[in-house]
Amino acid sequence: MAHLKRNRNVYIGAMLLTIVVALGIGSVVLDRQAAAQSRGVQAPRFEVDPFWPKPLPNNWLLGNTIGAWVDDQDHLWVIHRTDTLTGNENGAIRNPPTGECCAPAPPVLEFDPEGNLRRHWGGPGEGYEWPASNHGIFVDHQGYVWIGGNGGPDSHVLKFTKDGKFIAQYGKMGVHQRGMTKNQQGQEVPNFVRNSNDPSNFGRVAKIFVDAKTNEAYLADGYFNRRVAVLDANSGKMKRYWGAYGNKPDDNYEYGPRGPNEKPAQQFRGPVHCANLSNDNLLYVCDRQSNRIQVFTPEGKFVKEAFFATSSLGEGSTWDVAFSRDPQQRFIYIADGRNMKVRIVLRETLQEITNFGKGGRYPGMFFGVHSIATDSRGNIYTTETYEGKRIQKFVYKGMAPVTTMNQGVVWPTSR
Repeated sequence: MAHLKRNRNVYIGAMLLTIVVALGIGSVVLDRQAAAQSRGVQAPRFEVDPFWPKPLPNNWLLGNTIGAWVDDQDHLWVIHRTDTLTGNENGAIRNPPTGECCAPAPPVLEFDPEGNLRRHWGGPGEGYEWPASNHGIFVDHQGYVWIGGNGGPDSHVLKFTKDGKFIAQYGKMGVHQRGMTKNQQGQEVPNFVRNSNDPSNFGRVAKIFVDAKTNEAYLADGYFNRRVAVLDANSGKMKRYWGAYGNKPDDNYEYGPRGPNEKPAQQFRGPVHCANLSNDNLLYVCDRQSNRIQVFTPEGKFVKEAFFATSSLGEGSTWDVAFSRDPQQRFIYIADGRNMKVRIVLRETLQEITNFGKGGRYPGMFFGVHSIATDSRGNIYTTETYEGKRIQKFVYKGMAPVTTMNQGVVWPTSR
């Protein structure tokens, strides 16, 4: 009996050893396969420039920085909210001043490629209604600067010259207000009623993109309405609009729960946070809280969609997009403010291949990365909202094999 027991133990031990060896070999094989696959995939590589931009004059600070665009001179234009500085940040403008620091910078700022501040302007003026909460900035092929707004009464967009001269206002502020109502705290507040089929006004526009070929303006309309709207960029006349999947917008649509296993919403959940046109005439639309990018033709025909970080709740994962600057625009860069990173996606397949960034306030980290833009050299610029309140530049360092999905902080490799 003892002999049989010893034989059984030897047999079990041999089996376990065989399994362990097999698992080890299998793991090595899988690792080698993954390494081989990563060598076959290349992606743009970036390093943060911790010295860009140069310090602002006049003890100026940025508030929530919620718009970025690079013009045809490779100048970065940003817009921020001057009223989002806290009492500890705006001491120089308090009455009486509490100290030398600080004051809000003007809402619109222009930087050259070296990080020098070139122009600054913006705010209320004659002949137009400055947004209650400015949001998004775009410089078109004629040199006009477009600005949206996502405040309660913001149902319009503005157009200026690069020097800040007012050109046009499309839509009228406050047209969606219907009397007053009480909020959860019992306070009287304006009552706004959305109308995603309004042919003349908008509903808190998040971003504008102007197509130089057709001179049409695509509006991510937006924080209140649930649509993409297309205007004649000269007259501001509405030409067409659509909702998710190219459907007619339905403000009474009942949304289901969010999550990776839930049925996709048939209307934009919103905010409709970006609408950027590619070189080959495909429109990429950010449906932020649905964690998705939807792609359309310029006429509004649905082409395809992709989802990113589908477990993200709160603000969602798809905040803004920018394209790589190669002629084919092979890559899309997605600003993900909920998960504090930039995702690098193959444009043809909408497959994410890697990402960079993590939550934090040091260079290369993000807190509420909001807007993203690229220059002709392939560099990336980002802005941050909430307590982030800054601009960052990520220098393009060429193509490199993908070795990890999560790169973390892309710190410079040499001093």
